Parts: sequence; structure tokens; C-alpha cells
Amino acid sequence: MKFGTIIEIGDILVSEDVVMEFFACDYPQCKGKCCIVGDSGAPLKEEELEALEQNYPAYSPIMSPEGRAAVAEKGFFEIDREGDIVTPLVSGSEECAFCLFEEGNCFCAIERQFDRGLSRFKKPISCSLYPIRTVDLGGGRLGLNLHRWDICKEAYEKGRKEGIRVYEFLKGPLTDAFGEEFYSALSAAAQMLISQTSQ
Repeated sequence: MKFGTIIEIGDILVSEDVVMEFFACDYPQCKGKCCIVGDSGAPLKEEELEALEQNYPAYSPIMSPEGRAAVAEKGFFEIDREGDIVTPLVSGSEECAFCLFEEGNCFCAIERQFDRGLSRFKKPISCSLYPIRTVDLGGGRLGLNLHRWDICKEAYEKGRKEGIRVYEFLKGPLTDAFGEEFYSALSAAAQMLISQTSQ
């Protein structure tokens, strides 16, 4: 089994795919499928739960009726079959409860109201970081891996066409989550790895 190169920055281990693979969301093609397809909701950190609950009144009005019903029934989070804390799904579907639908397109109600200055919580960091998924490795260590999903095939194609790699597309979320020093170190390591593999 080939694991590839692992980039170690402090207590964070980054898989090779994060810096070598190309990716750029192609929303006109997918229309937000990642919010309405899947076997569980978006992963949540424990520290995000309070912010999610406190800001709920701000984005509740623009959520779908089914989404509001799901929150009323299940609360602001649920535990999936793997034991992870995730956003609740609309009962009988794979749709995140916090979806907003406009003319056949799916958006995040949480992010929409944040952008309007009506909420202080932007959205779960797991959503901002996608297609990177974080894994708790224990002992304070964290792993960053690339999650591959068929519904994002257009995003991989667009990234390849435009020459945008995963870590470059996610510069903002990675910096928000782990800091500027981390991103600078990751970028330097990525350039070195890319240079080595192109020789």
C-alpha cells in the first residue's frame, strides 16, 4: 500500500494529496450537492455547538421548512453512526438541515446570514475546509486528508484546468483554522514537493 509523502508542521500531519491534487469548486455544475448528498451531516467541533445554537435565530427564517422541523426534532446536532458530532439531517433524506434553496440551487443558510452581518458564526469549519477532512490522531495531533467524492469530479477537473491545487484553493479556510504561520509553512513545503516530483 502506498501512503505517499506526509508533511509535518508542528502537530499537524498533511497528506501528499492535499498539496499535489488540483481542485476548484465548480458551483454552477454541482449546485451545492455536498450539502444535500451524504450519509451524515457536516462534522462539528464541540466548540461550534454553542455558536450554532446562539446564532440560530438569525438564519432560521431562510432555512427550508423541513430543515427547521429537523432542528426542532433533533436539536442543533446529532451523533452519526461513527460516533461523530454532525449537523442534523432532514428526516428521510440526506439533506443538511441548514440548507437554503433558491431556484434549484442549494446554499448554506448559516453562511448567507453571516455574509449579511446577521450572524456571528460563519459556518462549520469542516464545510469551509472541504474537500480536506481533519482526523484526530490523539496526543494533540491532527491529520489533514483529502476526501474524494464523485459529486466533486467537476471541481477536480476545473482545478486541473486552471492549475489550482487543493491547498491553494483553501488558503483562506486553512489560514482561518490553523493560522498564517501554518499556511506559510505548508505552502513552502508544497512548492518543494511539487518541484521534486516534477524533476
